Amino acid sequence: MSEVKKIATRESYGNALAELGKEFDNLVVLDADLAGATKTGVFKKAFPDRHIDCGIAEANMMGIAAGLATCGKVPFASSFAMFASGRAFEQVRNSIGYPHLNVKIGATHAGISVGEDGATHQCNEDLALMRAIPGMVVINPCDDVEARAAVRAAYEYEGPVYLRFGRLAIPVINDEETYHFEIGKGVTMKEGRDVTIIATGLCVNESLEAAKLLAADGIDAEVINIHTIKPLDEDLVLDSAAKTGKVVTVEEHSVIGGLSSAVCDLLSEKAPTKVMKIGVYDQFGESGPAAALIKKYGLDAESIYKKVKAFA
Repeated sequence: MSEVKKIATRESYGNALAELGKEFDNLVVLDADLAGATKTGVFKKAFPDRHIDCGIAEANMMGIAAGLATCGKVPFASSFAMFASGRAFEQVRNSIGYPHLNVKIGATHAGISVGEDGATHQCNEDLALMRAIPGMVVINPCDDVEARAAVRAAYEYEGPVYLRFGRLAIPVINDEETYHFEIGKGVTMKEGRDVTIIATGLCVNESLEAAKLLAADGIDAEVINIHTIKPLDEDLVLDSAAKTGKVVTVEEHSVIGGLSSAVCDLLSEKAPTKVMKIGVYDQFGESGPAAALIKKYGLDAESIYKKVKAFA
């Protein structure tokens, strides 16, 4: 049996930028002294004249990106999620969001899967922060295929986009030949009738594996991949919730303000449904191997299976 291919979505980000750079001369990449880690070094090697290292000055980088956007460039400002959404929040809000400029933010090393870097770098709040900015599109791809498609879609979209990528290599679960990415449109990964699992990012694969375990117990789970946290695919969420009557959200992020909040906001207003949230519960991360942390925080397939089984 062949081994499942695994790629970190930060790698996908760097590769996608390099490919797009061949097609579009107005694409410019900015980084904050982290080109090796964010993988924008791939673009830098191919197009050194269109890569700007802004140094350890993320707030300034966002201002530069805003300026470039006003001149007709399409800048991708890149850094760790903690710095891109946290340290530079004011500049993202006031210099990019408020004038609704065509800036793309590539945020890598998000969530607890950053691992040994610990709580200071494990940003579990970025989706909430970016979701709160009016007009900001927020995307969290689940694998290499989806991540590369998301970068292209972000380039083609006119307006600010926040793209979330991970450090950990994760399974490639989408077929590149058939996969189609559309901003604001989720994907049903598995049909089901008993409970709906709505997942994002690396939790999509873990939720699919959990669904296999649930099937052995006679529980038919529907699994939905919500790659775009904002705008949310309301029709897909509402239709699935109506079909199963129970919803579970799974995210490598705080349960405050991210995917679960977006889903609960929708359901409470339009179709009150029983919901269970799986994610990081009002706490900081800690240093440790990524796989161990994912298990400790209950985001692995076995943990998701046990929680959904008890809920369903």
